[in-house]
Amino acid sequence: MSYKYAVIGYGFIGRRHVDTLKTFEESDCVAVCDINERRLKEVKEKYPDMMVYQSAEELFANEKIDGVIISANNKAHKELTIMAAKNGCNIICEKPAALTVKEFDEMMEVVKEEGVSFTVHQQRRFDKDFNTVKRCYDEHMVGDIYTIQSSLYGFNGNMHDWHVYKGEGGGMLYDWGVHLIDQILYMVEGKLKTVYADVRNVINKEVDDYFKIILCFENNVTAEIELGTYFLNDQKDWFERHWFVGGNKGSMNVNKFDPEGSIVRTTRLLENVNEDQEKSAASYGPTRSFGVPEPGLIVTEPLPKVTVKQSDYFVNYFKALDGKEEMLVKPEEVRRVLCVMEACRESAQTKRSVDFE
Repeated sequence: MSYKYAVIGYGFIGRRHVDTLKTFEESDCVAVCDINERRLKEVKEKYPDMMVYQSAEELFANEKIDGVIISANNKAHKELTIMAAKNGCNIICEKPAALTVKEFDEMMEVVKEEGVSFTVHQQRRFDKDFNTVKRCYDEHMVGDIYTIQSSLYGFNGNMHDWHVYKGEGGGMLYDWGVHLIDQILYMVEGKLKTVYADVRNVINKEVDDYFKIILCFENNVTAEIELGTYFLNDQKDWFERHWFVGGNKGSMNVNKFDPEGSIVRTTRLLENVNEDQEKSAASYGPTRSFGVPEPGLIVTEPLPKVTVKQSDYFVNYFKALDGKEEMLVKPEEVRRVLCVMEACRESAQTKRSVDFE
């Protein structure tokens, strides 16, 4: 079966959605809606047979479609989701699904009443770097894991378009924060006990462009997420993605979205140095606690291989519509991410950790 879809919002990600829908046998994009007339002209130049509309009302009045992908500005997600649900359309919404948990609950009430499917394009569950780390976590490759660090750094406060306006639902917590939090919650099982966050406007006037989040889980895993858009470096096109995973049998370092790095172990468990053990001062390094390792003590292993790509999100989505698989990004998981984001803002405002689950 081929599902007919429309894309609402033809910005950067909306363009990708149209192209993606055109690549699947299970779907076709038959219409695009955007308030920007110039963008609609661009659609017609690329896809002459595509129907275009400047309002969602006009779209739903004229097209018989099975579903929509909502990729309009964040502030419009609630209104468009409710409108699509009332018109009997299955819905993929861009992240964040809503600006507040209250908004999301109101959306889901209508979705449930109308009996349509709803999911969110949290496709970074399918990133190679994340799946490399998740495989390490799932398979206990470095033993009992106690710390996970996820970081993303850019330069020059590099934000764009409406993302710099608070009234449009801008800011990096709404933009990248959703993905980075979702990855941790999807990977680490069990209850999240406390949330602490520092959320700042470093150089942007209206919206956050830096955050650090500390998530403490009931299973004794602590995850730290840090994003900065104004982390300066003199390397050309500097853009940094890093993971560190620490366990009692080794460490994992993963760099870049196309992952590079290694698993690092010791050939034996480290022991305290006895006072009477003679070592030269030079062998200690800067301090005795952080001295230079003995020759042969440190060994490295290559990262595990993973075969995954972001388009797998849509593979799962269409199989779920056909009843062949379970939808991977579930509304209750989306809501949990939004709850964490609200806890982050509360923590940043109060300068205190927030009890969560």
